Amino acid sequence: MSRVPFTNAAGESVHYVEHGPGPGAAAYTAVLLHGFSLDHRVMTGCFEPVFADRPGWRRVYLDLPGMGRSVAPSSLRSTDDVFAVVRAAVAQLVPRGRYALCGESYGGYLARGLVAVDPAPVAGLALVCPVVVPEHASRELPAPVVLIRDPAAGEQHEVAVVQTAETLRHTDAEVLAGFDVADAAAVARIQERYAGTFPLEPARQPYGGPALVLLGRQDSVTGYRDAWGILEHYPRATFAVLDRAGHLAQIEQPALFSALVSEWLDRVEEQSAA
Repeated sequence: MSRVPFTNAAGESVHYVEHGPGPGAAAYTAVLLHGFSLDHRVMTGCFEPVFADRPGWRRVYLDLPGMGRSVAPSSLRSTDDVFAVVRAAVAQLVPRGRYALCGESYGGYLARGLVAVDPAPVAGLALVCPVVVPEHASRELPAPVVLIRDPAAGEQHEVAVVQTAETLRHTDAEVLAGFDVADAAAVARIQERYAGTFPLEPARQPYGGPALVLLGRQDSVTGYRDAWGILEHYPRATFAVLDRAGHLAQIEQPALFSALVSEWLDRVEEQSAA
């Protein structure tokens, strides 16, 4: 593992965490993008257990600008600016060859944009509770609900559908820890221009790589119904809506999350070999 800040084409320092073999030794590469105002730990916490049995994979976890240890200058003021930084970062980190792309929540919104503007190098796409409709008021959302609550587990995150000692442990380490280190001023600037103007689906034809769209049935943050509208843009997508799961589906349903991601990685490897 290495933690290496690098400078992108716009001269901004972007932090990332890398696991697995280096670029020259890896059979496959995955780039993983976290949700809004979090950091890479929300992705390493759930994806690294899946990759544990796949030593050939290089995994690159970005901290988005203004989040984690990535800085955001005052000139960075919108999701379009974030997208430009991420696109430049990926170009530097994976200058040649194909890569699998994973995005959670806001990171899923950015991942769809990366596939739309340049689908050729993306060997597979996984979206976890993705932002589909950027304007919160326009989303079709279920009412907030708590399905399981252990009174002894302590105070939980407000979006938690399953509230146990185990979900609290993961939420503290992987979600709230990212909130605590985000640049509040940068996050506020980006939030004012949260909707991007970049395309979200390839213009010429649907994205034909192996895909996974994983959603929480009780997700009251990004919902699940809006995602039906994008399904036909990904003809090789497994579309899974998990009960007993909200916007923290990877924490609330870890076994199903791991099984679905592992099967998606099998399909990515299969297509890459072919």
